[in-house]
Amino acid sequence: MEPGHHAYRWDLDKTYLRTEFDTLRDLVRTALEPAWRKRTVPGAAALLREISATGPAGIYILSGSPEQMRRVLEEKLRLDGVRWDRFTLKPNLRNMLRLRFRALRDQVGYKLPSLLAGRAETEEHVTESLFGDDAEADAFVYSLYADLLAGRVGDETLLEVLRRARTYDDVVADILRLARRLRRSADAEPRDVVRHVFIHLDRRTEPDTFALYGRRLCPFFNYFQPALVLLEHDLLGAPATLRVGAEMVVHHAFSPDALWASFEDLAGRRHVSRRSAVALLDALGTDLDAYGPAASVLAKFGAALEPSVRSLDSMPDDSPPDVIDYVTALEQDLERRAELKRRIRALTR
Repeated sequence: MEPGHHAYRWDLDKTYLRTEFDTLRDLVRTALEPAWRKRTVPGAAALLREISATGPAGIYILSGSPEQMRRVLEEKLRLDGVRWDRFTLKPNLRNMLRLRFRALRDQVGYKLPSLLAGRAETEEHVTESLFGDDAEADAFVYSLYADLLAGRVGDETLLEVLRRARTYDDVVADILRLARRLRRSADAEPRDVVRHVFIHLDRRTEPDTFALYGRRLCPFFNYFQPALVLLEHDLLGAPATLRVGAEMVVHHAFSPDALWASFEDLAGRRHVSRRSAVALLDALGTDLDAYGPAASVLAKFGAALEPSVRSLDSMPDDSPPDVIDYVTALEQDLERRAELKRRIRALTR
């Protein structure tokens, strides 16, 4: 896969930024804190910088943060050395003025039309990877978006999902219009333009929770893991992947065991294979000193990786995406998030 033909769509809160919004106090603090105090999820900025260096078709940030935070959020990204092509924020003030209070928390009615509108401005040959987290509905919305583009979801299912999500009527009309427009402009044979859905397990949700979304979705615990998956699919080189690992070592105290466990977890779930391990070992054997103070830790990671190479699968599991019942998936996701909120309320009392 050629990096220049691949685009990335990236959530911000809990995917890139370590944002807390579980209580009113959290929301106020997040809204008022300056850019330099905002914390980046370990490894996220390093991975985005490495992706940017490949010359991708685009890096598009889609965040549920309000439009009023644009200046401080853009300043934070610049401080981290991150470049982007488009930055979409939620029009919360406009929703409040229109008395659309449901829209303040709604993810489906905000992110789905935003994704479709962004795709309508993207060249047809471009494939995509999406990054989100487990705190909201990213796994559901991203998967629905992917299957809409692939022609697996018809109007009847889409309308039922939007009805159950309590999406406003005019937003439903926009979603249908965009979905039909993309359907008409697609090739005669719809294809899977979304190759990966990466979900950061900020809430430490069990990866199996997202099994119903199939092989396309990859839950991850740290940013070395999506770097490994992108390496597997030729979207990132081995040295770049190891530089993300080095960032985790130097700035976040990752050990050789943590790096090895990250690889082993993905191999067990068949997201990476022997070819990635060989590429990493070749890069480590070529210029280990390039990784500076992380060199010794990366060398120990390589020593742990080498004995397992022969036992790894020769290729990852690239079976076609499963057929997803999106009405059932929505109900399960709503219940998952409701249970998460109940646990958080119990902890904050």
